[in-house]
Amino acid sequence: MLLNLTDTKDKEILHSILSTIDEGIHAVDANGVTIFYNHVAAKLDGVEGEEVLGKHVLDVFPSLTVETSTLLKVIHTGKPIHNQHQSYYNIRGVLIDTVNTTLPITVDGEIVGAVEIAKDLTRIKQLSEKLLDLQAKVEPAASQSKSPKGESGARYRFIDIITSDHTFKELKEKAAKVAQTSSPILIYGETGTGKELFVQAIHNASPRKTEPFIAQNCAAIPSSLLEGILFGTAKGSYTGATDRPGLFEIANGGTLFLDEINSMPLDIQAKLLRVLENGLIRRVGGTKENPVNVRIIAAMNEPAEKCIEEKTLRSDLYYRLNVVNLDIPPLRERKGDIAILVEHFVRKYNFQFGKLVTQISEEVLDLFNAYTWPGNVRELEHAIESAMNVMDGHNITIDHIPQHIAGCNNADSRRSDDTRLMPLREALMETERNLITEALRKTDGNIQRAAKLLNIPRQTLQYKMTKIHD
Repeated sequence: MLLNLTDTKDKEILHSILSTIDEGIHAVDANGVTIFYNHVAAKLDGVEGEEVLGKHVLDVFPSLTVETSTLLKVIHTGKPIHNQHQSYYNIRGVLIDTVNTTLPITVDGEIVGAVEIAKDLTRIKQLSEKLLDLQAKVEPAASQSKSPKGESGARYRFIDIITSDHTFKELKEKAAKVAQTSSPILIYGETGTGKELFVQAIHNASPRKTEPFIAQNCAAIPSSLLEGILFGTAKGSYTGATDRPGLFEIANGGTLFLDEINSMPLDIQAKLLRVLENGLIRRVGGTKENPVNVRIIAAMNEPAEKCIEEKTLRSDLYYRLNVVNLDIPPLRERKGDIAILVEHFVRKYNFQFGKLVTQISEEVLDLFNAYTWPGNVRELEHAIESAMNVMDGHNITIDHIPQHIAGCNNADSRRSDDTRLMPLREALMETERNLITEALRKTDGNIQRAAKLLNIPRQTLQYKMTKIHD
């Protein structure tokens, strides 16, 4: 049943519904005058509802303007704004941080106002700062540990990186050499290739091995919080903020690993570039610059050229980070490692699950060698773990392998039984996939030689391989 908003009772029902929602709701008319303002919005903004209702939004929040107010902007443009971070002062001079979704209100095609749904970012920032406080307390204790592993937060060493592949062994040797310096390192590798294993091994082989190792995935933190997480905050930079160190200060003397750095906002990339250039950091809201001695290792799971072209990575930051480049090959380029990795993961889960698996059927090994492993070593490990969860006995067979992998075994026979024509686009993609697979087979997985055989640039081949396995 629809509510009749010309009916007084229905208006009261709607008002009661909106008032019970656990998010701030602020609605204004076409002139920017508040017509609805619930108690959650009042709490977020640090004011009383009576101070806002019936008043123009700029009278209650004087730091905003027609250009910076999301409500007024939506009224002017008629276009919604989703998940917009907004900082402003209320009439008491208190700084407020929110994330707002603002939508136009239309009646018969005419904009008659706007409604804003706000989430409190101030509280999230305070919680993130508490997390940094805890991390700052834990790290010094970790650095004093006498344990040969885990003393700095890095568990893996080069001996933990398993391979029989000649190219991969050369990569390990190169990484061991660069571990002795403090130059920035940029690592490229598809998801699941073991980028962080290399990073931790480099730290543990370096003169910094007794100092902190801090890892941060740049895609895992909202962009509005990442700056404070990295550089720290100064007292008063926002409501409830105190002087707290960021990850650069916590990692001082050690290694800071920034994963998926192309997910970092461009303005923060500019500040990171400045730190790399002069070794100084300035906390959010602060004026003092503090020196830090941190080795930066950054990683990406997309080619740098693609990231620069799509403007998710600044070219100047790329050239500054790319002093040392480590290109980790995917598992499909080192098929000779599959057997020894399977053996390693079987031993691991025999121990964890209390089992005694002693055999892998030839059919499974043939399937593993034919499969392209888009999830790389991580996917292979999960396949073994899955099989050992569901099996009985001592022998892993094709029946124990996850269906998305085992199903590839019959893909060719299913296709040959289908008498219908394949769509042209799929046929072209299939042809391209087959040519690339054949070129890699003939060159034993060497991308440079395969690209030459196909008469295309190496970067183009890498990009096409990425698209094929998406």
